[in-house]
Amino acid sequence: MTIHFKRLSDQELKGRRVFIRADLNVPQDEAGRITDDTRIRASVPGIRFARDAGAAVMVTSHLGRPAEGEVRPQDSLAPIAARLGELLGCAVALKTGWVDGVEVAPGEVVLLENCRCNKGEKKNDDALARKMAKLADIYVNDAFGTAHRAEATTHGMAKYAPVACAGPLMAAELDALGAALGAPKRPLVAIVAGSKVSTKLSILQALAEKVDHMIVGGGIANTFMLANGLPVGKSLCEPDMLDDARAVMAKMRAKGGSVPIPVDVVVGREFSPTAAAVTKAAAAVAADDMIFDIGPQSAAALAGLIAGAGTIVWNGPVGVFEFDQFGGGTRAVAQAIAASPGFSIAGGGDTIAAINKYGVAGAIDYISTAGGAFLEFLEGKTLPAVEILVSRAAA
Repeated sequence: MTIHFKRLSDQELKGRRVFIRADLNVPQDEAGRITDDTRIRASVPGIRFARDAGAAVMVTSHLGRPAEGEVRPQDSLAPIAARLGELLGCAVALKTGWVDGVEVAPGEVVLLENCRCNKGEKKNDDALARKMAKLADIYVNDAFGTAHRAEATTHGMAKYAPVACAGPLMAAELDALGAALGAPKRPLVAIVAGSKVSTKLSILQALAEKVDHMIVGGGIANTFMLANGLPVGKSLCEPDMLDDARAVMAKMRAKGGSVPIPVDVVVGREFSPTAAAVTKAAAAVAADDMIFDIGPQSAAALAGLIAGAGTIVWNGPVGVFEFDQFGGGTRAVAQAIAASPGFSIAGGGDTIAAINKYGVAGAIDYISTAGGAFLEFLEGKTLPAVEILVSRAAA
């Protein structure tokens, strides 16, 4: 499946006013210092491309959860402007009150203060969107992480700007997701892990329609184990979701697919970095055990499944990998994905943390930094910011 949209890289930019909606929502400490600039660094290529092509570049982003109509110190993009300037090697002025007009020269980059401080931004106010669209000759969405939200700078502006296109981050995300889910090389293996079936049920149901094998992990796997009649002790589990788990397994069986259930697990008596880890057969979990990981036999079976995959979609670690004694399963899965010749795409904060911990980032074909938007795309939901780019390209 190819998703058709206009790209920043195909536009004539010299002398044009280019408005880039980026995702610069970075974590900061209590003093306002940036603690992780990954999203800023990821946004730099698109900004630099437009600047170097001779465009007058305006960039904005949300930060935190500000109240509309005011910019509190903790809501200001001032620290981001400073860091962006360092990465670009040029001064990046922070502009306030920008909705009514912005002065920016060709070859210059300015940062427009927190867009969610503007009244009407989150409600996708039409009048606000029209006014902001007049600032630009070309509107660029390079913030896939916000693509599931219809807001004035992610959706409304794209309706009214003369040209609406995707920046390199957005384009890469859509290309990768389209390849993984649209016309994937088979077999397609999905790894969906997390604490609760209830929070991932719609994803599990949607993927069951598309994938050949569904690997579940974490608390989700515990619920599936219980649905198969296995003991889970005091493990995180949702007994009221057993029928839903069985329905997903039945759907997979009906199409010749599988939901592998652990045959061995690693348990502890407390959730602690110093908890003793004990490997047991899945059928031997005691009443006071808590399952924190899959065992080596289960991990080896999953690795074999992954090795034969044509496409792999990974969302969530299969155990409490933050504690080394419960990280064996996630490490095995990560290494199997890295070694597999299949096309691999991974997303979600915990997944990225696991990828980094086990040093396999370079062997994953595409790593999505988006959270909610990544999951909603996997579900097959329409993402407003993507839908408008597609419709504008078709017009």
